[in-house]
Amino acid sequence: MKKVTSALKVFNQSSLPDHPGVIPGLTIKKLAGGTENPTEKISVGLATFEPGTHEHLHWHLIEVFYYVISGRAVMKDIEGKTYDLGPGSVVYATPGIAGSHSWEIKERLQLMGVRATADPEKTIQFDVDPVTKESTMPLDRLAKRHA
Repeated sequence: MKKVTSALKVFNQSSLPDHPGVIPGLTIKKLAGGTENPTEKISVGLATFEPGTHEHLHWHLIEVFYYVISGRAVMKDIEGKTYDLGPGSVVYATPGIAGSHSWEIKERLQLMGVRATADPEKTIQFDVDPVTKESTMPLDRLAKRHA
């Protein structure tokens, strides 16, 4: 009989390094889907936004699920509707421009973000002009991804 060995990974998030996010004031710990804990199909990050951070309207190629652990923020959608977020708030952003959102951080915000892929090529995000709805990607962001 072949012996079955455990494939579980159990660790504390404090053992992982912080990585800079796509904007100043944002750090991310890759809980799953990074080099420390590779996965096949999802990427999970513990994101920390400092107060006063503003992430402009943007969208993702893949669906994203957010769960707010602590702090406060205001999120806006593509239509300009605002959402007050706090501990326990859940956000599901569909892939594509219809799932566009922005963040305005009111107090230090910590959330878990789950992305529907572990492929870093698919986790890119596009900025959206709130008036024209035109999508763009800054060249420096493309360069960081070796695109």
